[in-house]
Amino acid sequence: MAQDIHTTADLGRLVKKAREEKGLTQQEFADLTGVGRRFISEFENGKSTVEFGKALKVALGAGIWLQGRQR
Repeated sequence: MAQDIHTTADLGRLVKKAREEKGLTQQEFADLTGVGRRFISEFENGKSTVEFGKALKVALGAGIWLQGRQR
């Protein structure tokens, strides 16, 4: 199901939901995606200054495909 993403917090919540549906802890998911557990925690909690490249890597690891379009 498509979901509009307007903020880092929106994407973080979507990633958290996907991670939990996969039955993974933050550490397991961090290991799987090649980032630190702290990054996963901060991202899932909506930290607005997360590194975009890492955020994309984590989203893809969660099975989330991002598309862009002009409004």
